[in-house]
Amino acid sequence: MKQIIATELVDLMANSPAPTLVDVREQHELIHGMITGVITIPMQEFGEQLHQLGEDQGQTIVLICRSGKRSEHVGKYLEQLGFTDVINLSGGMNAWATDVDTTMSVY
Repeated sequence: MKQIIATELVDLMANSPAPTLVDVREQHELIHGMITGVITIPMQEFGEQLHQLGEDQGQTIVLICRSGKRSEHVGKYLEQLGFTDVINLSGGMNAWATDVDTTMSVY
């Protein structure tokens, strides 16, 4: 699985087609801020909500959580299912809040 830092994600999001952004944090964590355009699927519900990603296992998927740990676990799961372009946001939303959108809180 590839790793990407927050500033690289900004560049990737400008590409066409844009990657599918998936935030795996719990609902109560989303009050700290979200990246525009994300799909929210809490890690604990990922298996039952997998259909939200659609059928294209070759699509670019960027996984996001608070620090990058949970999203990395979900990424390994997706790779086991056959997804081939899975990227983890290293440092998660805390890195995004520090390096890209300082209006968001680090928690």
